[in-house]
Amino acid sequence: MQVDQMPTELIDSHCHFDDGSLEPDREEALARAHRVHVTRQIVPAVAAALWPRLRRVCRDHPGLYPAYGLHPVWLAEHRPEDLDTLAQWIERERPVAIGECGLDYYLEDLDREAQLDYFVAQLRLARSHALPVILHARRCVDDITKHLRRLPGLRGMVHSYSGSEEQAQRLLDLGFYLSFGGPVTYPRAQRLRRLVQTLPLERLLVETDSPDQPGSSHRGERNEPAFLPEVVRTIAELRGIAVHEVAAATTRNAVTLFGLAA
Repeated sequence: MQVDQMPTELIDSHCHFDDGSLEPDREEALARAHRVHVTRQIVPAVAAALWPRLRRVCRDHPGLYPAYGLHPVWLAEHRPEDLDTLAQWIERERPVAIGECGLDYYLEDLDREAQLDYFVAQLRLARSHALPVILHARRCVDDITKHLRRLPGLRGMVHSYSGSEEQAQRLLDLGFYLSFGGPVTYPRAQRLRRLVQTLPLERLLVETDSPDQPGSSHRGERNEPAFLPEVVRTIAELRGIAVHEVAAATTRNAVTLFGLAA
């Protein structure tokens, strides 16, 4: 995508920019992102042991905003006391969100009951601190929605949404945003591509999930925020609207959800 097609800034609503794979060229990756107007990123955590590195990366780079949480895929690394530590980090660090948290039913060796304990505890923290949640929901959207309903007043986003249109509507009814990244750029992702054509623009977010989930034109590469315009362009093409409309709307949505400066 040419820079002149993107007259507004973009916000990567879900990017693991603290990941170790970016250590050798993090500054260059950030510069590449800025050149295509990706000026801000929400950087969610995965495990307590990695929170200090996440804090350092965000402090060292203006425009990076941390979220702290316990990712279900890292379940083996979590300890019950991490939840107490998370509460302390929230109080001290004032993140823009809690996450990445949620459930993962794709990986069969992850204990579902243990996942649920960490997930619900983080939802309660989010509600008590009036923070949005960044949700991981892989093959478990109905269960995610069920627990959100049990704790009214929550707000947040489901990142890299992959559920059905009916499941999406139930999440929208709860006030949640849905975020889309590299998978929507693949022609074979027909259900996902149909979904982004009809969802209300005011509830869409865009992401890279870097360093994972690269788009179709970067297949096999390490993903990075500079590739976000491919997602924006794809959504604009699917909806039949101008690229700058998607850019402006998704930026505005991220600012609203995460309480960023406009």
